[in-house]
Amino acid sequence: MGCANGKLEPEAPSTGHLVETVYGGHRTGTRVGGTGTNVAYTNAQNRQMNGKTKGGVAPPPDGGQPKTNKKVKKYRDKFDPRVTAKYDIKALIGRGSFSRVVRVENRLTKQPYAIKMIDRVQGKEVFESELKVLRRVKHQYIIQLVEVFETKDKVYMVMELATGGELFDRIIAKGSFTERDATRVLQMVLEGVEYLHGLGIAHRDLKPENLLYYHPGHDSKIMITDFGLSATVKGESMMRTTCGTPEYIAPEILARKPYTVQVDVWAIGVITYILLSGTMPFDDENRTRLYRLILKAKYSYAGEHWKEVSDLAKNFINRCLVISASERITASETLKHPWIVSMAASASNKNLHRTISHNLLQRQSTRSRANSTKSSKSNRSTKSNKSNRSLHSEHRRVQQEEIEALLRDPEVQADLKSLGDANH
Repeated sequence: MGCANGKLEPEAPSTGHLVETVYGGHRTGTRVGGTGTNVAYTNAQNRQMNGKTKGGVAPPPDGGQPKTNKKVKKYRDKFDPRVTAKYDIKALIGRGSFSRVVRVENRLTKQPYAIKMIDRVQGKEVFESELKVLRRVKHQYIIQLVEVFETKDKVYMVMELATGGELFDRIIAKGSFTERDATRVLQMVLEGVEYLHGLGIAHRDLKPENLLYYHPGHDSKIMITDFGLSATVKGESMMRTTCGTPEYIAPEILARKPYTVQVDVWAIGVITYILLSGTMPFDDENRTRLYRLILKAKYSYAGEHWKEVSDLAKNFINRCLVISASERITASETLKHPWIVSMAASASNKNLHRTISHNLLQRQSTRSRANSTKSSKSNRSTKSNKSNRSLHSEHRRVQQEEIEALLRDPEVQADLKSLGDANH
């Protein structure tokens, strides 16, 4: 589900970039974070680099077009002719409740991009929030909005295409992964998040599957993607909408308290825990039990694999997973944490790959078996515990009604009261 809070935007940075918006055949240049004043547009053609394509996807060697299939034709037929005149649709790569994402190629430059097609009526709340944010951001570790086409019933967002795969898929494929490798990844994510927070933007859905490698090469950077739940706030304003992904949601959102960009730092703590172990800090198939663990920040470093992880790394996680948002480390402060600054220099440089990949693959395997069971018994409910789920959380969002039910639970009310007393 989408969420937005309607807060005012902060002032745009003076060096804002330009995003072209096309309305019914008329083009306007919109300065990122500005008020939509008509200005010159720097188009996608200027983004070429010595004739090479970005994103790790090369054009066909003969300069021609790959063969199309019925599915591609089906989605091409749904696109506005102005979009297909400029971009050749190659494949469907994702879908949501009110959107479809396709891989495309600029017909002139042969450069690959992704286009998100959104129903502007049913998906209004989501696309308005996402566009509001993406039009304002320009950072090397954040996926870039290139241009926008708008019609009466659809919005087409042309974006950079990250082709290097998800963070944890890359870790599994590697033969080695150390704390130093983890800090390299986190350095990029933290710089991106610090930039967002400096603009008053909260991502609100940071999780592993939203961290993608830009290209398949070993030297690829990480990109923060999917701003469907993002929001902007000004000054001391607070957000109130309940949204996010269950395992990564901060306690203040669950408690229905006004919250700040600090919810992203909590998610970074969860991601770091997973990055170093391949397991979740808060993990239970039952949502009520899961949320109670989060509300109390009840996690541990039990297990043999945690003995190989440095105390400094654990301290970094502990500083992120603090119940009180005001006492939680900020995005700027994370970049100054000794573990990040030293790139885990004090760690043993132990190869954590075997343990991490084993845990990740085990969860993926059990998830696949669980899905197979569900598909073969579609009319029967299946029980599962925390080991029956992977780290992926697609189609799993925090639901408003389950939070309301959670807060009516007497035990949860007692937990919240004791936590409130402890924070005063």
